[in-house]
Amino acid sequence: MSVGYSHILVPVDGSDASEHAAEHAIDLANRYDAELTVMHVVDDDLLPLDARSQQLVDRLEEEATDIVAEVVEWATEADVAPVNEVVVRGSPAEQILATIEDGDGEVDLVVLGSHGRSGIDKFLMGSVSERVVRQSPVPVLTVRS
Repeated sequence: MSVGYSHILVPVDGSDASEHAAEHAIDLANRYDAELTVMHVVDDDLLPLDARSQQLVDRLEEEATDIVAEVVEWATEADVAPVNEVVVRGSPAEQILATIEDGDGEVDLVVLGSHGRSGIDKFLMGSVSERVVRQSPVPVLTVRS
């Protein structure tokens, strides 16, 4: 039995864990000649509601675009094609799961960085990777930094 992938989704946030996951995703996309989607979710829950927040949102979206563009550049240098860029706002886990499900079965692997939190940190912060692993209809490869 042979396993192959045709479309890999890699959510990134600029952390060491997500950079490590991106490296794995690029390697897998190269190995399987798969399409790669690089995604960043600007977490709405962390944004203030005051009138000045639009400047913050704009800055966060600009940083997200830069993070995604850097990974896309790595993928392009590794001869991965095609590579898609996605920057959205919302709950990270919900947006990742929606991207998987909205693709009409196109995404067949998610490569996700995990910060490896446990105990009270995990309880207080929640875990995007844990929620995606539990609810994803496709395989999820978690990569710890």
